[in-house]
Amino acid sequence: MKLESPRLFLNPINKEDVQQIHEFHCLKEIAEFNTLGIPMDLSVTEKLLKNVLSIDNKEFGWCIKMKDSNQFVGELGMGLSPEMDRGEIHYSIVPDFWGNGFATESVKRIIQFGFETLHLNRIEANSATENIRSIKVLEQVGMRKESIQQKTLLIDDDWKDNYTFLIEAGDFDDENHH
Repeated sequence: MKLESPRLFLNPINKEDVQQIHEFHCLKEIAEFNTLGIPMDLSVTEKLLKNVLSIDNKEFGWCIKMKDSNQFVGELGMGLSPEMDRGEIHYSIVPDFWGNGFATESVKRIIQFGFETLHLNRIEANSATENIRSIKVLEQVGMRKESIQQKTLLIDDDWKDNYTFLIEAGDFDDENHH
């Protein structure tokens, strides 16, 4: 499902986006806190995106693009656990666009989608405890730290601590998310 925010289009990922997303995932800044690391080749990225390209509606993926220029800004997604009315989000922004509020704007929009359209009860996100930028985004969209798991993220052959953030449907205030 295509979504919009004030400055951005969130377009469902399709086969034509795989090459651009692969190149994006190969940036060392993106891989810094990514458990997947830098993909060895395009087939790794294709396999990673297999679920969002299917139509089973258990995983959504979007390309973030500027409304005014259609320029690629990043990608984000939401995996669903429908039996528990829960979603888990992830996002990455092209480093050239860091600090412009695009992550916050797009994450707010998919949280709204999760609660209003999918009728989820809870949305979670995980972040390495050292990923200060991501933690700031999650706090700005109204998520709160629920827990910390020690040494659960294998990043670049090193075990890192991980925060779980959450927002519940009752915490979501639509007035503050437009």
